[in-house]
Amino acid sequence: MNIREVGAEFTRREIMPHLDQWEDDGRLPRELHLAAAKQGLLGVGFPEEVGGQGGDLIDTTDLQEGMFEAGASSGLMSALFTHGIALPHIVSTGLATGNTDLVDRFVRPTLAGEMIGSLGVTEPGGGSDVAGIRTTARRDGDHYVINGAKTYITSGTRADFVTTAVRTGEAGAHGLSLIVVEAGTPGFTVDRSLRKMGWHCSDTAELSYVDVRVPAANLVGEENAGFYYIAEQFVVERIALAVHAYGIAGRALELTAQWCRDRETFGKPLIRNQTVQHTLVEMRRQVEVARTYAREVARRHVAGENVIAEACLAKQTACDAATYVVDKAVQLHGGAGYMHGTEVERHYRDARLLPIGGGATEVLADLAAKLLGYTR
Repeated sequence: MNIREVGAEFTRREIMPHLDQWEDDGRLPRELHLAAAKQGLLGVGFPEEVGGQGGDLIDTTDLQEGMFEAGASSGLMSALFTHGIALPHIVSTGLATGNTDLVDRFVRPTLAGEMIGSLGVTEPGGGSDVAGIRTTARRDGDHYVINGAKTYITSGTRADFVTTAVRTGEAGAHGLSLIVVEAGTPGFTVDRSLRKMGWHCSDTAELSYVDVRVPAANLVGEENAGFYYIAEQFVVERIALAVHAYGIAGRALELTAQWCRDRETFGKPLIRNQTVQHTLVEMRRQVEVARTYAREVARRHVAGENVIAEACLAKQTACDAATYVVDKAVQLHGGAGYMHGTEVERHYRDARLLPIGGGATEVLADLAAKLLGYTR
């Protein structure tokens, strides 16, 4: 089987029988990470020399598409693959410098399903403005002392470590660093688990750092280079969220088309109505446009092209498609689509976060305008 088929089969076997329960629980079991690692899924897109399976963004896109096609939710994918935003900075700096201490301590166990990592960037006072981070890390001998707070942290309540963005220098982008903070470190606490409109099976935390002493060895790469490390991963994160968007849209479309074939109204299948047919066609058009464009941007990124602006556009295109498609899916399901626990209802809730996460649509449109030369 290819990677898409492996992901789909894993989803049907290990995820779909339990997803409703995990939604109610508000979290995924750690055993799922172990199972995904055993199947070779967690390491896709990570180099073999750090414990990964190899491959690139195209491979991770194929894997995610297969899982979405089989029914995986956006919330589940965010929780199971949070290491996709927690580890890349550690991997890239470790390979570049030859210092593999953090790789050995955090990357390998995470890709083996033995640890869970998360990324701590967003703060109570701001989200998309990464350069405005206020959490501080003051050097004190062989340690950093961290003070501040993070919020909306995906997998934060289950995480064994948080790759945390902190201010170690001057104001603005050039004074930020990344430091790995381990769960259980004195002063580092999960203040609360946050309840959300969607992504119910993806635990989300509010974190507090009060005089947290972390070994200086936990610094990721160079001091004050954190903004660059974070920005370097933005393209991949935004394409991944585009895959989430058109992935759940495609699944919602297939569920809806089947529902319209099976559902009878006024003595005939719902799908026999021309207005329903046209709606399904439009849903399909938007899914295919979003998929084709996002995959092309992914291909260009893998080829080494600068596609920062295009990744913003791909994410917005896919999010717009998802917003339209899941809304029509609920509408065509009628009352059944509005019932909690139905799959299209879950996708409807989950889709609402996607234009916000990874950079709000309005912020990314502003960035794209600057990059494309449309500001003067």
